[in-house]
Amino acid sequence: MIRLFLALFLVGLIAAPAQADEVRPASIDFTERAPGEWSLAWKQPVASARQIELIVPVIPDNCEMIGEPHRSLGAAAFLGNAEVRCSGDVAGKTIGLPQLAGMADALVRVAPLDREVQSHRLTASQPLAQIIARPDRWQVLRSYFVIGTEHILMGWDHLLFVIALVLLVAGGWNVVKAATAFTIAHSITLVATTLGYAGLPQRPVEALIALSIVFLAVELARSDRETWTRRWPWIVAFGFGLLHGFGFAGALREIGLPEGEVPAALLAFNLGVEAGQLLVIAAVIALRAIIQRLAPNVEAPALKLATYAIGITAAYWLVDRVIA
Repeated sequence: MIRLFLALFLVGLIAAPAQADEVRPASIDFTERAPGEWSLAWKQPVASARQIELIVPVIPDNCEMIGEPHRSLGAAAFLGNAEVRCSGDVAGKTIGLPQLAGMADALVRVAPLDREVQSHRLTASQPLAQIIARPDRWQVLRSYFVIGTEHILMGWDHLLFVIALVLLVAGGWNVVKAATAFTIAHSITLVATTLGYAGLPQRPVEALIALSIVFLAVELARSDRETWTRRWPWIVAFGFGLLHGFGFAGALREIGLPEGEVPAALLAFNLGVEAGQLLVIAAVIALRAIIQRLAPNVEAPALKLATYAIGITAAYWLVDRVIA
């Protein structure tokens, strides 16, 4: 019974949903254009085809919108903007999205004329943020670190790639080398793309990321052969890491970066991605060690089931992204 449970748990960890959901949180930008005159712009990801209502953010209670907000539909998101007039200071007031429970997290950027820009992260449990008089850089670091961690843990395509890589390498120093190579590579393209020195169209990148997972699944299935990938996994991890970096950059572009805090936000996001990646690697290694210790006969069939689960899921993504 224990053996069956461990096998099913391994497959359950690796099996992914049919859609590779990315972390694309809602966002609010509240910018003072002239003393007391503010512009409010916000983005609300479209959760489903049935969702047709644009949620209007809560603004400070000493502010009021001038006329009705303008609504439009962007790429997989509703967009809204409005002009706002405020009487007095907004410091100490609240802004946010009380209806956040059904959506992902949200980012709030507040840019007064006479103070530094501040960023806040909203969650379903804390959908409102208090505008503070003196913002600090730790706000940006905390927010983007968490977003980076969520991106690797909830972005199923990157997650499956890391799991497949760890299963292929099996353990020891090879895992450290492969993970380090993947980290260095995707950090290079993430930074270069975000700062405008490189870039690729997002749709081909997403298709190639799915192809990279299919490639690792095929390599996993060829367990009876000493392939070039098994011999030098860090080289393969570096090559595909460059590709995944473009994917991370695309997600970060959807989220947006706070003006004046781009280096801090970029660093925090990348560190969050690495933290999430290390959690995944540790979990897979620990689970495999438990199976080897408690039910060694289950490891081979469980690994085979996991390989097919990874390959089938990634192949579906590949076809879906090519023909979409």
